[in-house]
Amino acid sequence: MRGALAALLLAGCSMATKDLIAPGLPLGLAERRAEAISNVRYQVEFRIGERIEGTVTVRFDLEGEDTVVLDFDQPADHILAVSAPYEFTDGHITLAATREVRIEFVAGEGSIHRQDEFVYTLFVPDRASHALPCFDQPNLKARFKLSLEVPEGWVAIANGAVGARQGRRITFAETRPIPTYLFSFVAGKFEEIAAERNGRLFRMYHRETDRGKVERNASTIFDLHASALAWLEAYTQIPYPWGKFDFVLIPPFPYGGMEHPGAIFYRASTLLLDESATQEEKLARASVIAHETAHMWFGDLVTMNWFDDVWTKESFASFMADKIVRPSFPKLNHALRFFTAHHPAAYAIDRSRGTHPLHQELENLQEAGTLYGALIYRKSAVVLKQMELLAGEEAFRDGLGQYLKTYSFANATWVQLVEILDRQTDVDLEAFSRMWVYQSGWPTITTGLTLKDGKIEQLFLKQLGGVWNQRLDVLLGPSTSLPVTMDAADVEVAAARGLPAPDFVLPNGKGRGYGLFVLDERSLLYIKDNWAAIRDPLTRGVIWETLWDALLERWMQPQEFLALARQALATETVELNVQLILGKLGELSRRYLDPPAELEWQVWELIQAAASPTLKSTYFKAYRDLVRSPEGVEKMKRVWLRELKIPGLKFSEQDEMATALALGLRGRSKVLLDMQAARIQNPDRRKRFAFVHRAVEDPDGFFQSLRDVKNRRHEPWVLEGLALLHHPLRAKRSEKHILPSLELLEEIQRTGDIFFPMGWISTTLSGHRSRSAANTVESFLSARPHYPRRLRLKILQAADGLFRAAHYTSVPGR
Repeated sequence: MRGALAALLLAGCSMATKDLIAPGLPLGLAERRAEAISNVRYQVEFRIGERIEGTVTVRFDLEGEDTVVLDFDQPADHILAVSAPYEFTDGHITLAATREVRIEFVAGEGSIHRQDEFVYTLFVPDRASHALPCFDQPNLKARFKLSLEVPEGWVAIANGAVGARQGRRITFAETRPIPTYLFSFVAGKFEEIAAERNGRLFRMYHRETDRGKVERNASTIFDLHASALAWLEAYTQIPYPWGKFDFVLIPPFPYGGMEHPGAIFYRASTLLLDESATQEEKLARASVIAHETAHMWFGDLVTMNWFDDVWTKESFASFMADKIVRPSFPKLNHALRFFTAHHPAAYAIDRSRGTHPLHQELENLQEAGTLYGALIYRKSAVVLKQMELLAGEEAFRDGLGQYLKTYSFANATWVQLVEILDRQTDVDLEAFSRMWVYQSGWPTITTGLTLKDGKIEQLFLKQLGGVWNQRLDVLLGPSTSLPVTMDAADVEVAAARGLPAPDFVLPNGKGRGYGLFVLDERSLLYIKDNWAAIRDPLTRGVIWETLWDALLERWMQPQEFLALARQALATETVELNVQLILGKLGELSRRYLDPPAELEWQVWELIQAAASPTLKSTYFKAYRDLVRSPEGVEKMKRVWLRELKIPGLKFSEQDEMATALALGLRGRSKVLLDMQAARIQNPDRRKRFAFVHRAVEDPDGFFQSLRDVKNRRHEPWVLEGLALLHHPLRAKRSEKHILPSLELLEEIQRTGDIFFPMGWISTTLSGHRSRSAANTVESFLSARPHYPRRLRLKILQAADGLFRAAHYTSVPGR
């Protein structure tokens, strides 16, 4: 009901409530509701047709308020009927004090993603209110009872178990308390596979048409879920809290996974791997399964109170995932894996001008998507690792168990967790937290070594940028490792006194420390000249990251790094280190040096010589990115034509698609791309290829099409296309698209999912290194002093590699 009656209603509201209503969800309104509202239950019905209509009945307890404000971020005409007088302002439905309201509405489809044969929801962090009226904040957990009316022949999966199906109507059992961002459903044409593990039934839903691929992967996928679940139940001493365990594989899903309790969503390609999958891809699959399963306890069972603490749920999921995957990969060097998975990605942010603390203030939930990034997934895992090292593994585990039991099906803050952990140990974890969680950046750690008569007289470690209390291990090369607690600005390594003079000093020898580690000149020279003598794989991995920092800080020349990397590739057999080196070479070729023909030939030879299929695939994917010479391109074309067979190298449909696009970038004909399109059997992949290959054939038209939000709905496809558009081979031609891409970023943030803004701008800048490209970014930011702060940080993070490369190439004499 609108008009005079509604105006009269609002006139009776307390001034404080009216003042709190604003677009999005202001923190003040959320806090006021959390104090007044409890015991929330939703009964929701969606009817999926040409448009999606719905009905929601919300019941709750209310105390101390004369008004109720629900969130519904849609136009007013999407509200069809309300069971009581109301006013609609700035995306909020305001009613007089009540404990029940029924609303009929047209669902917004920004957070209900549609394709011809399926739909799925994605409500994190604040998108539930884009789809239905609700209290869209994490600390108003609720029970949801869902009913769906779906097209004929569709199945549906939701948080609750299927209760009944009558014709096209499917009802689901009521959930246990969950926040609105975890309420979910998917409906469409999916196939179901069920399997039992450890007495528990698992169901997987997919759209893959390649039966062989499904059969090759299904058993492993079920095994990984079952082992993750068993590990977490044992570690937490809390049984799985959500009843059924379903998961859905969605082809264009924008994330690797999303932790909806009872109905995890995954990107299909993350789990259904090709025969050519690398070791890293297999590890990534196991990790994302472990990560999402860990969320069933960390994030779902106990949820952050407000999204300023969103990093806490991600930190525990990443930290636990590292522990969970270990039994599935018994031969893997897991210390090396933890280092390569977390440190490089976090360093890339902390070394940039866009760095920020893990905890970020959040005044409005509509800005929560800008909080996400590498730090909350990667640096946060390092923080927990350091807390565990300082507190002790047993005390840390006991504290987590107490935290989960205390706040089960409720909400908690990071401060409340630290209070519990602090009681388990003599270490001052509150002081630790003040630096690691609430300060931005990283320490710079240097060594000071004095020798006398061929022995160590003193060894000091110095950290600049504050006291970042952490455990690390100084390696006195070649093999003496000494543990150090960096709990002061200057720390003497007393155990080093009297030891023989080392060949080199590596201050982060076992990769546990975090920061910019500076090699002294003597150590740097030794490592350059004696690379092959360093036998420990973890040490080699740490050295590569340390050398990369030396390159970025311009303590080493790109040509030097290239020469060392080529030497290392000739002897390195540990696939994690091969991936690390190839990744650095890829970045080197994008930012500093065109890949020389010698590197291209070397990688081709390594494909032939590699001992395992996963290593062959690793090298071929690097070759596909590096190849420039006409001879090399012709070899790649012959592989794509199936004329040239590489023994032991598996070549899937997706590999053929990627190779066809790579050939298109290198000037091969439109006929080739048309041939590839005709080869594709899977209809979802066919649609993806039709979308993406326009970035090769008609790059300007492709970019112009992205100005329309409807053409950005499948975000992984968009990012794949942008990577082609801005490939280094197209950088000069595509530089003109940098400014309009920056100009679109605020709209991207409003309309896209949480990772899309960073993906959009980082992919846009990924292939550029020119001074003019860097000037475009700098000028854009300089001209907008009041640009949204978090988006400014995203741009500075994404542009860091471009800025460094442009600065390097602009130095006189270079």
